[in-house]
Amino acid sequence: MLTIIALSILGIVILAEGILGKKSWHLPTILVGLPVSLVLALTGWNQNIHYYNNMLIVDNSSIAFSAVLIFTTFIIFMFAGHYYKNVVRLLDDIYAILIFALAGSVMMTEFGNLVILFLGIETLSIALYVLAGSHKEAITSNEATLKYFLMGSFLSGFLLFGIALLYGASGSLNMDEISRYTLREAGHLSPVFRAGLFLLIIGLAFKIAIVPFHFWAPDVYEGTPTLLTAFMATVVKVASIVALFRLFNNCFSSIREVWAPTLWILAVLTILVGNLTGLYQPNLKRMLAYSSISHSGYMMLAVLAFSARSSGALILYAAAYSVATVTAFGILILIRGAKGNDLYTSFEGISKKNPVEAICLTIALFSLTGIPPLAGFMAKYYLFTTALEQGYLWLVIIAIVGSAISVAYYFRPIISMFLKEGDGIKLESGMAYKTHVIFLTILTLALGLLPAFLINLL
Repeated sequence: MLTIIALSILGIVILAEGILGKKSWHLPTILVGLPVSLVLALTGWNQNIHYYNNMLIVDNSSIAFSAVLIFTTFIIFMFAGHYYKNVVRLLDDIYAILIFALAGSVMMTEFGNLVILFLGIETLSIALYVLAGSHKEAITSNEATLKYFLMGSFLSGFLLFGIALLYGASGSLNMDEISRYTLREAGHLSPVFRAGLFLLIIGLAFKIAIVPFHFWAPDVYEGTPTLLTAFMATVVKVASIVALFRLFNNCFSSIREVWAPTLWILAVLTILVGNLTGLYQPNLKRMLAYSSISHSGYMMLAVLAFSARSSGALILYAAAYSVATVTAFGILILIRGAKGNDLYTSFEGISKKNPVEAICLTIALFSLTGIPPLAGFMAKYYLFTTALEQGYLWLVIIAIVGSAISVAYYFRPIISMFLKEGDGIKLESGMAYKTHVIFLTILTLALGLLPAFLINLL
């Protein structure tokens, strides 16, 4: 609760700075405000506080995932100064909307009532509709915001209708009450409740970009400004997966036989379609979009294979995926700035004059692939072993096959950087930018070598 209040105040302060014309204050304020919000979140550790008749529940799980979201937003903002260095106008609107979107994502980790879940999703979604079209001069940005708005609004109707049906069947929007209802009626659930449950799955699947509700993601990711795409691919996706994880394992754990086969099929389709389609992408940004889709399928294993280790495995996966993805987008910003595009041909020979950037991107892609001893490997290891313990052998085999397929497209930019001749253009990255990328790379290594730090938190 304190985190949501702090983030809301931070967003208002950024808007006030815009009114005063203090553009230079924005990033320092944010880079101080986000750690303060993180500290406020951590003050609730081991307290398990319930607010407003259990509408908001702040427990260790919600705090840990909120911390990952806040930290990811912080490292994204570290790139913002370089990304917007040539923009003359005030940026208070973009920065404030990002902060408000983060507040919505935190709500999605703390909800104890379906009303708060819906409010969190809509707070996040409305902010993203604006951010996707923030580059008004680019037709691709206008296309991205239109597609996202139309499809997002349509699927929000599914989500809201599903919540309404669940309320009609169970008589409550409170997660504990719904859980008691499902436990009591497990053998003979009403058709209304079943319909509401599957409409809820459809609504959340769109937010996470689960196949077959993923078609918006590649075009929206490509049209959205690159820095904001990094936010969508990490913070938005992790918040949505956590919401799905929290909802199904707190409310519907007693009726797993009703929804588990559906999620099993969706996870398989997401892993295979995301990885196979990623093979045919011509540039890094669209490849990362399909990579993001495939990782949604991997993270769904935590929802299906719920056990005492699932929360720890998911938080490690969320952190490893977010850090590696932000690192890749950080290098992508430099490539697009130097070349004007992010085609794989633009990566040819850049390792000659930019060895640090090339190595950092390589380690990030290795981590996303799942190569030891990096964070991505350990995250997949814990997630897959958790699924195996719950009997999901075939799903794990398919996930391993998907990871093997991903090697082909993750290695394409690496081969271009190190093994192909090119003009070897020097990327314009200052010392601060380069230091930040190196820090994220070291963090990827550290999470791989010391995964127990996150695994044992929950």
